[in-house]
Amino acid sequence: MNNKIEYPIRINRYLFLKNICSRREADRLIEKKLITVNGNKAIIGQQIQKNDKVEIKKIGKDKLSKKQIILFNKPIGVVSHNPQFGEKEPNDFLPFTEKLSPIGRLDKMSHGLMIMSDDGRLVDKMLNPKFEHQKEYLVSVDKKITPNFIKQMSQGIDIGDYITKPAKIEKENNKSFYIILTEGKKHQIRRMCSTIGFTVLDLERIRMMNIKLGDLEEGQ
Repeated sequence: MNNKIEYPIRINRYLFLKNICSRREADRLIEKKLITVNGNKAIIGQQIQKNDKVEIKKIGKDKLSKKQIILFNKPIGVVSHNPQFGEKEPNDFLPFTEKLSPIGRLDKMSHGLMIMSDDGRLVDKMLNPKFEHQKEYLVSVDKKITPNFIKQMSQGIDIGDYITKPAKIEKENNKSFYIILTEGKKHQIRRMCSTIGFTVLDLERIRMMNIKLGDLEEGQ
């Protein structure tokens, strides 16, 4: 679902690869005249070029045939939960009038994969800590990563009010590493790094369970 888009491409496949809806759902929305290309109403089977502007009118659940599960590449600065006035949230980027619920948090200054859904049972199951769903991140820090850093991060760290569970760590380069967590405390990775004298410069979530960010563009 995150394959790189090659142009020209049929509009229903384009919307599918953009994680907006299924190809069949795209055809339904085109039939309802809810999709435009460069300001003109789209037609079924239409070919999309790279510079075409595809827009979808805000649609309600009554226009959709099933529960929605959307992958979203959150940009830095977008607030995943309880945005304040003037702040953007993931739903601002989605073509639905009813809001979808984010599955898990991703703090304002982090970016990467989020899963959004209106399926309450799915959301509850994926948020339940007893299932210990894996989440993988690529993290850049301000100093050279040492063997002791890897050891401490792997074993678990006392972040003040909580001792983190053991995590899988893999060094990417001198100042970047991959970390796999099975829990999700607030600002956990930033607090873990800070406790042992490192500052996080960039934090990107690249996987949740078996769902990868892949080539999904930022803000899509």
